[in-house]
Amino acid sequence: MWEYSETVKEHYKNPKNVGSIENADAIGQAGALACGDQLKLYLKIDNGIVTDAKFQTFGCGSAVAASSMLTEMIIGKPLEEVKKITNKDIIEKLGGLPPEKTHCSVMGREALEDALKNYYGVEITDKGAEKIICNCFGVTENVIKEAVKDGAKTVKEITDLTYAGGACGRCKENIQNIIDSIIGKNEEKKELTPVQFMLKVNGIIENEIAPELSKDNGGIELVDIKDKTVYIKLKGMCKGCPSSGATIKNFIELKLKELVDKDITVIEA
Repeated sequence: MWEYSETVKEHYKNPKNVGSIENADAIGQAGALACGDQLKLYLKIDNGIVTDAKFQTFGCGSAVAASSMLTEMIIGKPLEEVKKITNKDIIEKLGGLPPEKTHCSVMGREALEDALKNYYGVEITDKGAEKIICNCFGVTENVIKEAVKDGAKTVKEITDLTYAGGACGRCKENIQNIIDSIIGKNEEKKELTPVQFMLKVNGIIENEIAPELSKDNGGIELVDIKDKTVYIKLKGMCKGCPSSGATIKNFIELKLKELVDKDITVIEA
């Protein structure tokens, strides 16, 4: 079971500034319902000061808490200060988030950035800035490339060295692409037989995925495998959860892509 701070619990149970603002000066959006979480942020701005902020979110408790905290952090602040707020600042104010929920703070930061772009009508980020690959930990493409040049050959080794991919995991495919671009794909990797493929998928589900889901009173059952499409059934608290789509795509599928085959697709039966 994931541990949450009292601040996270308070903002989830009693979220601040929920709703919308009529004639808002800026509106930002992040996430997507298909991924399980979505946030819409409304800002009222007067003489360069954020005088009001409200949000509407669809997602887990961490997403609600992060959105609520973000609005509290920016109300009454000048835009020059608001621009500098990062997802790490949101996490710090919340008293921490489980690594698996870091993406909720990232979604808050992305919605804020989108709102400011909407307000200014231009990109507010530095055009010369390095490309960020892992938003959860702010790890750039150059940092990952240097890690590969220093000997890292797998996504796990990159995560161990840089923390990239260590939270929500959405960037793991991009990390693998960077690795492949530098050291090349392993062309000699032998294709698994259907039986080997099934056994490996089942092993990863039992030993890597199921234990993580059980921490939140959830579970998973392998239903069938057809070619490289894996059919699963979620159990316990995961079954019917609003974030189940994100769990399947951003955790289960990514884990199987990383450890078994990059062409795997996971579908809930």
